[in-house]
Amino acid sequence: MQAFEATSHYFDQAAKLLDLSDNIRTLLITPDREVRVEVVIEMDSGRIGNFIGYRVQHDNARGPFKGGLRYHPLVDEDEARSLASLMTWKTALVDIPFGGAKGGINCDPTKISRGEIERLTRRFTEKIHDVIGPVKDIPAPDMGTDAQVMAWIMNEYGKYAGFNPAVVTGKPVELHGSAGREAATGYGVAIVAREMLSELGRTIGGSTVAIQGFGNVGGFTARYLAKEGAKVVAVSDAYGALFNPEGIDVAALDRHVAATRKVVGFEGARPTTNEELLRMDVDVLIPAALGGVFDKSTAEAVRARLIVEAANSPTWPEADEVFNARGIPVVPDILANAGGVIVSYFEWVQNLQNFKWPLEQIQREEEKKLVDAFHDIHDLARRKKISMRTAAFYRAIARVGRAHALAGI
Repeated sequence: MQAFEATSHYFDQAAKLLDLSDNIRTLLITPDREVRVEVVIEMDSGRIGNFIGYRVQHDNARGPFKGGLRYHPLVDEDEARSLASLMTWKTALVDIPFGGAKGGINCDPTKISRGEIERLTRRFTEKIHDVIGPVKDIPAPDMGTDAQVMAWIMNEYGKYAGFNPAVVTGKPVELHGSAGREAATGYGVAIVAREMLSELGRTIGGSTVAIQGFGNVGGFTARYLAKEGAKVVAVSDAYGALFNPEGIDVAALDRHVAATRKVVGFEGARPTTNEELLRMDVDVLIPAALGGVFDKSTAEAVRARLIVEAANSPTWPEADEVFNARGIPVVPDILANAGGVIVSYFEWVQNLQNFKWPLEQIQREEEKKLVDAFHDIHDLARRKKISMRTAAFYRAIARVGRAHALAGI
């Protein structure tokens, strides 16, 4: 099953409950625009590098398109289409005035220089500048991109449209970015985990947690959970995994990763594997890496009591059915990792107002958005006796559908 097919499957489950007509279903699931461009740059060696870039704009009924740009070897049209759709439902679910988009460049940023990444970014921006903008489509960082990449996009876009910091979010704080944006997704995952544990009669303090992925999202999630007293017993990255049943010293691990760029070799835990991490007997399992982590067999081996999806699309539909049958609650990605786009919205608003908000206000407003959305979806799932994923799609589809109906087709 391809990524967009899986997203469409979850859409269909909720759409059936809403009794959508075939025409409305087609309207809501079909992307508005798909852009594919060749990005040609001169490499440091003097040879010509040819890369393919994508931007899929899914739906803008509730506001400008919004979504990340990822630089990764797995970037393709199907992945961008799936993630753009998820962004539409995510922004609607947490009730911010954006639609959904996604894209990126098929490349391996670990194998090209920083100068090559800058040239690649500027050339890509040149190719798509006419379809992005503060009231059209606002990109943001994603896998393989960061605040510096957003700064380059802002600068390059300015050559065509003048000074427009609101064209992207996730910029450096010193260049019209927002306080709290870098940590926003991980902070939000921790908030949602706290709320779900509370519904299960538990607290973060003393709960055991395994986190697959120790990049931006996984790292900040681990820090916030550890700060609240959780016992983070396992973490992993692309190079390997660690386990300590007594809990990993996250601050010490941060220092190790800052020095070595990987979790392996950390002396405060023993080596393990990503596969073992997913099968650990823990209170909370948090996939925070690539999508497609849970297939049917993996889901059958999971022993965690709760799954919080920090990554995008970590669960294939057949695995979701296993979790539902086994009674393992799953907080879906379009809710669990929505903190990033919430604070992106705050950054966009600040840029439009030419004003700065303090970190305390940003985190307070992010928490309120997530807590309100969580309890709305949790209550809806309980009333209708459906999974939280189906409830999340149900609420989001209803809002987007209503926006189309009110605006007229």
